[in-house]
Amino acid sequence: MERKRRAPVAAVKILLSTAICLAAAITACGRADDTPSLRVEVIATRPHDTQAFTEGLEIDGDTLYESTGLSGQSFVRATTLDSGIEFARADLPAPLFGEGVTKAGEQLWQLTYKDGIAIARDPKSLAELHRSRFDGEGWGLCTRGDRILMSNGTGTLTFRDPHTFAPTGTVTLTSHENTELNELDCAPDGSVYANAWPTDTILHIDPETGTVLHTIDASALYPRDSRIPGADVLNGITAIPGTDHFLLTGKKWPATYEVRFIPA
Repeated sequence: MERKRRAPVAAVKILLSTAICLAAAITACGRADDTPSLRVEVIATRPHDTQAFTEGLEIDGDTLYESTGLSGQSFVRATTLDSGIEFARADLPAPLFGEGVTKAGEQLWQLTYKDGIAIARDPKSLAELHRSRFDGEGWGLCTRGDRILMSNGTGTLTFRDPHTFAPTGTVTLTSHENTELNELDCAPDGSVYANAWPTDTILHIDPETGTVLHTIDASALYPRDSRIPGADVLNGITAIPGTDHFLLTGKKWPATYEVRFIPA
């Protein structure tokens, strides 16, 4: 059974992961260190589709893109950032399992999980333009300057060409080595924020060196013991341009949270 597909499997892994982390006195399942800690402060909330198994969020101008997963249920959509009105949508045919999404130039790239396919789309209509193949698993995407960053569920990020999706390099975390990096956001300052699956932790990363700059505790955002049936893990992060705020959500969560990161 796929690691990211079913909530019961994720729940068991969360319990095991949490127990291991606590026993070893580590953060985000990596070695203990003195990485500065932050927490989330909620500024506002907005409704979120509880049928959306969120794998990626991306803001471009006044457009919010969301890519979702599960074979036979995956889609990518574009909504207005302020009103949430959907104006474009593209469904993925089974067995494709959607993953991260990012805008790179005049293309919107949508990742797939174990299918080895990255789909380039028109950012306005979401019509498919072309496909590129890649090796391994696909988890998260974000665009930093003239390079795309991709996660694959390990502590290593791959740099990719924004036009061809060809790999151009890698960077590996220098701490928190066992972290399974998932959804990514390339922030305006050049740093990267990554959901650490299957935890409620976000890592703030320098993608040039692999240094973890901060660990961010988002466990108070939507406590596990109060989640609605079917709600899965925290996943989905994107910076709101012109602010120090971010949007966070999770797989099948009922809300998207506008937050800022503050000292713990």
